[in-house]
Amino acid sequence: MSKTNALKILALLLILGGTAIVALRLRQPRPVDVGERAPDFTLPALTRGSLSLHDFSRQVVVLNFWATWCPPCVEETPGLEKFAEQMRLQGVAVLGVSVDQDVTALKTFAAQQHLSFPLARDPDQSIANRYGTFQFPETYIIDQGGRVAEKLIGPVDWQDPRIITFVQELARKMGGQGT
Repeated sequence: MSKTNALKILALLLILGGTAIVALRLRQPRPVDVGERAPDFTLPALTRGSLSLHDFSRQVVVLNFWATWCPPCVEETPGLEKFAEQMRLQGVAVLGVSVDQDVTALKTFAAQQHLSFPLARDPDQSIANRYGTFQFPETYIIDQGGRVAEKLIGPVDWQDPRIITFVQELARKMGGQGT
């Protein structure tokens, strides 16, 4: 083999290798599916400290990814707040994860809406990406065992009896087993 051909092959291999590395790094994570364990995370809380998914273990968690700049998110917020209040005593925790970069806008919105459920901040969308969230709002209903029981893409009517019943049944399942 000539020196020129060897250099061409080496260059081709380097290009292919570099392309493979870039492709692997840019590859989006696979979305979390129903039935899979919900990835744990720790994020800064809106007020102070941090919030972790494992802080809510043994509870049904309604994990809502949203933003103040998202009209459908804003539209569903009052219903989600009411749902959170209704479900709190039934072992259900609503956890909002905002992808807002503007913390002041987020704090103002939360105060105006009188949001009582915990809010975490994910401004770089690292956790949203880990879940495979591509549209806001997107909600994961997680059972007490930490598995995704349902994934809802888009705004939700949180007063829909089907959703309320579904979440209540999840909360009763393990609650009735003495765990």
